Amino acid sequence: MKFSTRAERIEPFYVMEVAKAAQALAREVAGTREPMIFLNIGEPDFTAPPLVVEAADRAVRSGVTQYTNALGLEALRERISGWYAERFGVDVPARRIVVTAGASAALQLACLALIDAGDEVLMPDPSYPCNRHFVSAAEGKAVLIPTTAEERFQLSAAKVEAAWGAKTRGVLLASPSNPTGTSIAPDELRRIHDVVRGKGGLTIIDEIYLGLSYDDAFGQTALALGEDVISINSFSKYFNMTGWRLGWMVVPEAMVPVVERLAQNLFICASTVSQHAALACFEPDSIAEYERRRAEFKARRDYFIPALDALGLTVPVQPDGAFYAWADCTQAAERLGVAGSWDFAYELMRRAHLAITPGRDFGTADTQRFVRFSTANSMAQLQEAVARLQRLIG
Repeated sequence: MKFSTRAERIEPFYVMEVAKAAQALAREVAGTREPMIFLNIGEPDFTAPPLVVEAADRAVRSGVTQYTNALGLEALRERISGWYAERFGVDVPARRIVVTAGASAALQLACLALIDAGDEVLMPDPSYPCNRHFVSAAEGKAVLIPTTAEERFQLSAAKVEAAWGAKTRGVLLASPSNPTGTSIAPDELRRIHDVVRGKGGLTIIDEIYLGLSYDDAFGQTALALGEDVISINSFSKYFNMTGWRLGWMVVPEAMVPVVERLAQNLFICASTVSQHAALACFEPDSIAEYERRRAEFKARRDYFIPALDALGLTVPVQPDGAFYAWADCTQAAERLGVAGSWDFAYELMRRAHLAITPGRDFGTADTQRFVRFSTANSMAQLQEAVARLQRLIG
């Protein structure tokens, strides 16, 4: 069978390949003294809070399950708009908000609406692999620009200016970032956007971890920069609704009918039940619960990062958001007699029953030295993981 060149260009999602291997080993060691600990997937251990679950149940029981408008429930768009105003002090009209089938659908819609064959999009290296594949699927080319710890593993205005070429269409950023958990400093983000705007390009920013910021210096939305910024967001991370597959995008007003037309044809609409459930995310009791959980995620970070550093798994930049630790495993790998993060990850899986993610997915700029730990698990799980690491490499 012959497959499209588009499909052949898409590399495997190695995060999930490692996850499959970890699940297979987990079945073998189930019931033993050391069952598998999964610190490899970026999924909160918290699930949707009670009011959200109750809202979903009401929608199903009352039969409110038919298609919605392709742009999403008007009431939900209004509540998202209100969240931006209350949380970030930014006016984002509901008419610029498009509800999507997860942030993945939002990224696909943005790329299909804006990228032509041969267009180049600048991205930091390391960065989330699926983002560059959305560009590729739209017949564009992701241009990965190596970043350093001194730059918080984020692009700078100077690097964007230097890398801009005749085929460059814009930038695709993430703040806070997966895998590093670092955000772009607001002043630097403004300078980047000024460069892009001056070139007549696009600033697309993945903000799906926006609510999970722990430092007021960084916990701001790029939408404050102007109406020409395109922001991607999700109910998966801060709102703890991963499997509900619901997200949104904020786009310039002129782009709304274009995205609507694409969404009508590709998705019809996001899940109706999920949309009705998400209305309850913005109730005061739900927000209070989300903030309690955010504090718990911060406490986990504050415990886990120093513990890794003490073991020689150095985290060169303190993550200011999300729930990841991007750690240099060079010393630890040498102690185990292996080279590189891929072999190190599999050695931990085999000998400590601890699943983590090697850097291979996230780019090519020194990523063989790094592994990503997810701190989305409970404190007890993180403490047990540290104990196993201490026994193995301490």
